[in-house]
Amino acid sequence: MDKIVIVGSSGHARVIIDIVEQQGRDQLVGLIDSFRPVGEQTMGYEVLGDEQALVGLSKTMGITGAIIGIGDNGIRQRVAQKLAALCPELRFVTAVHPSASVGRQSQIGPGTVVMAGACINPCSQVGQHCIINTRASLDHDSVVGDFASLAPGVVTGGNVHIGAHSAVGIGATILHGRKVGEHTVIGASATVIKDIPALTVAYGTPAKVVRTRQAGERYL
Repeated sequence: MDKIVIVGSSGHARVIIDIVEQQGRDQLVGLIDSFRPVGEQTMGYEVLGDEQALVGLSKTMGITGAIIGIGDNGIRQRVAQKLAALCPELRFVTAVHPSASVGRQSQIGPGTVVMAGACINPCSQVGQHCIINTRASLDHDSVVGDFASLAPGVVTGGNVHIGAHSAVGIGATILHGRKVGEHTVIGASATVIKDIPALTVAYGTPAKVVRTRQAGERYL
């Protein structure tokens, strides 16, 4: 059983704690957080230090893996890059809730979290450090790029392509074969019936582009 940490300690990290415990595959030894003092607890797990401290902790505690428990796609990317530079030997762990369904020949990248009741149908590809949230459904032959996220209740048809770093909001629907560009935000309950370009914000039924955005811009 490998020893791992979760980077972050807020609401998203709490959900990951629950998944790791239910998986029973890895031993969660604590949390890494730059904004809370050492020793504070979340769900019984202590903050061990910040990202810089992880360099020493990985050696003294035998930590071999990490999951980034940060919901914002841009921030999650920056933290992943920092950890990869500080601790290149550290493995990014995939967490899949036991109640999630992952179809045959689907691939899930390292650092990705698949939450309770989510469905990834066959022959789909989910990149690194993605979030497939509670009861989100990704249909067959679809692609989700690195650092992208599907919020709770998202539903897609088959052959959908969601670009890297993009975020699809709660309860949104993306029809079969549609493409969402990179660094794009789809609003809650939107219905995507045509392709949405990169670096935009789109919402409504049908979804329409309402403005452009910058890569890494906060959206949560």
